[in-house]
Amino acid sequence: MYERKDKFYRKAKAEGFRSRAAYKLIELNKTHRLFKKGDRVFDIGCAPGGFLQVVSEAVGPGGVVAGIDLLDVPAIGRANVAVIKGDARDPERQTALLDLLGGPADCILSDMAPNTTGVGFADAFKSFELASMVLDLCSTHLRPKGNLLVKVFLGDEFERLRERAEAAFSKVTVTRPEATRKASCEVYLTGTRRRA
Repeated sequence: MYERKDKFYRKAKAEGFRSRAAYKLIELNKTHRLFKKGDRVFDIGCAPGGFLQVVSEAVGPGGVVAGIDLLDVPAIGRANVAVIKGDARDPERQTALLDLLGGPADCILSDMAPNTTGVGFADAFKSFELASMVLDLCSTHLRPKGNLLVKVFLGDEFERLRERAEAAFSKVTVTRPEATRKASCEVYLTGTRRRA
């Protein structure tokens, strides 16, 4: 049964986070040490801003977070966060992201999901396409030894995505955080220490 307003939804509202995704990222960063104080981080598909909130706190005033989304994202209210409205596949927007950070990121994050149709294999393929685009960005937007976190729906193409990640990163793991809805087919693929 789909239950949107479960304990993590209610917890996010009570603690001032914009989405349950904040708790997923807190758990994943604790496990995989994706970003730290002073880091430069890209958040691809950053609406409504739950990841931005977590990362901006973690990297501190010496770090910076640059987000992009097709949707409007209300200001986070922190000096180390900048958001661009647009499509992350657009080369001009990609260049603008690099300019905001002043160079390649220490970490790239993506919590993007496609507009779902309810047809499982079709939704999984759209998710694979988005995750593949984020993986492509790593070659130009993520420094060597940098880290990646990308959400993807499980489906026929998942192993191909994992293989690509394993070729690009020293270690790849697949995790389903506690805050994930029970009915969801999403997992998070983590790549650490990008190969030069």
